[in-house]
Amino acid sequence: MQIPGLATAQIVVEAAATAAFALSGVLVAARKRLDAVGVVVVAGVTAFGGGTLRDVLLDRRPFFWVAHWHYVVGVFLLAIGAMLWMRGRHFKPTERAMLWPDALGLGLFAATGTQLALEGGLPALIAVLMGVVTAVFGGVLRDIVVNEIPAAFSDHRPYAICAFAGGWAAVVAEALGLAQATALLAATALTVGLRLLAVRYDWRLPAWQTTD
Repeated sequence: MQIPGLATAQIVVEAAATAAFALSGVLVAARKRLDAVGVVVVAGVTAFGGGTLRDVLLDRRPFFWVAHWHYVVGVFLLAIGAMLWMRGRHFKPTERAMLWPDALGLGLFAATGTQLALEGGLPALIAVLMGVVTAVFGGVLRDIVVNEIPAAFSDHRPYAICAFAGGWAAVVAEALGLAQATALLAATALTVGLRLLAVRYDWRLPAWQTTD
């Protein structure tokens, strides 16, 4: 079943984003040593949280994971498969291991969230913010579920700002009349690139000064 107006490029990007964030959820759950149910739940919350909030705000029905129910099956299989693989290989999930799937999911969801909002006729700024919500909210829910302050708000390295910049890349590409796939690629590449650079060079946002 396909939501009307959802093009092939958007479906591919959304599926890739869902898988990337699901994997980041698995890694976080593994670091917390959750059981199989916990791993699947955290993976699902991470994969579907941002897109669900986007669909609520845009009044899109059915939700993207209901219309494409195979996403749910894919996340379940990915979560169980990744958990078994890590247990079998004694793989230690580190923050570095989480970087790539988390950054990729951030970029892909920022791109598709912005573009869907633009197609809905929303102003550019609101569309970009919708992309940020789509990209960030799943990770926020993931961290809350595992009883952590969301990293998007606390580690001081640009995260939501990267998605914000990527969203504007999608806006500019649309204004220039570029192909939809090109716009999605540009937004994803800018978001992911900025996030990886922020981590690589330890770029920091201003932090509270304490006297402790």
